[in-house]
Amino acid sequence: MIDVILKKGKEKAVLHHHPWVFSGAIEPVKGKPANGDIVRLLNIKGDFMAYGFYNDKSRVALRLLEWDEGVTVDEDWFCRKVAVAVAGRNDLLSSGETNTCRLIFSESDFLPGLIVDKYADHLAVQVLTSGMEKIMPVIIEELQRLLKPASIFDKSDAASRLHEGMETSNILLAGVEPPGSVEVKENNMLYNINIAGGQKSGFYCDQRDNRKIVAAHAKGKKVLDCFCYTGGFTLNCLNNDAAAVTSLDSSASAMETLRENIGLNKLDVKKHIAIQADVNKQLRVFREEGEQFDMIILDPPKYAPSRSALDRASRAYKDLNRLAMLLLNGGGLLATYSCSGAMNMETFKQVIAWAALDAGKQVQFINQFCQPEDHPVRSSFPEGEYLKGLLCRVF
Repeated sequence: MIDVILKKGKEKAVLHHHPWVFSGAIEPVKGKPANGDIVRLLNIKGDFMAYGFYNDKSRVALRLLEWDEGVTVDEDWFCRKVAVAVAGRNDLLSSGETNTCRLIFSESDFLPGLIVDKYADHLAVQVLTSGMEKIMPVIIEELQRLLKPASIFDKSDAASRLHEGMETSNILLAGVEPPGSVEVKENNMLYNINIAGGQKSGFYCDQRDNRKIVAAHAKGKKVLDCFCYTGGFTLNCLNNDAAAVTSLDSSASAMETLRENIGLNKLDVKKHIAIQADVNKQLRVFREEGEQFDMIILDPPKYAPSRSALDRASRAYKDLNRLAMLLLNGGGLLATYSCSGAMNMETFKQVIAWAALDAGKQVQFINQFCQPEDHPVRSSFPEGEYLKGLLCRVF
């Protein structure tokens, strides 16, 4: 095993068990570890600090795995981590009300670069680090042993793999090819999921708790669900007797699946309007037409992929929320979200305050949202906390 030396003064994060070591924090490496190899990290005095995956093509040169020198990081080590992560979701799945969740959440589950989502009897995986790619045959075998899935399908994010110097191929890894439509259940609501062709891994299960909370306010209200995708918030609001729900998204295929999901749940189609359009443009159209709503849901894609994009993203979030506030009846509710990890809750609140000021509105924050238990946040890795949201009353 090749030794990698940490530069003097860079020890603090490693000692606090943060799993990332950036390329600028290590001395030139003696020897030639292959990308994805496990190496030993030593301090400048030669003392052991951690074992980790090495990759000289990534800005994160080391992804740390184990801080105990006496522990062997072998196939059994990875199998134990997988088993612990899967067992940690048993409580969530045991009631039978939900059969879809995130089983493994990368660094937050001590497996950097591995994401596994469960959709009924099928698994979708994302392999985002070269080290994890090398150990994937062992991971797949362990997932098959624990869960006996009908299929394991690779849905790796191309942009993330590019940062690691890796190519992307979404392929079947085990089992039979997943059907074009897999029926899953979340909080007793039914959804058709297209694993192979859908966005990301096929479905956004990180809003599971928030959909239920928001829908509890929908009864009797005229609701606008923006960036609705296949209808998570829409279905829950209709199920909770919303007076009417307008669903807005730019994706034709997502809107078609949304219509299927409304039928699947036997919801009142007469209360639903689907509009395929750019959200920002359509909000302006609604404004020109004098359209008003009692509740608006904003669940946009990631505007800030990194801290360098935060200023630009803040302006985009502000303008989007300003437009929504102008469409709300007095005392109406705005459920607004950011999935940008670079934006923390305090910054997000400030953005909403700026939006309210520009819209000439007053806002009360009446609830705060976060990601659910199957997207845990590791105490030594705050970067794993990416989803935040606010329920606002707007006057």
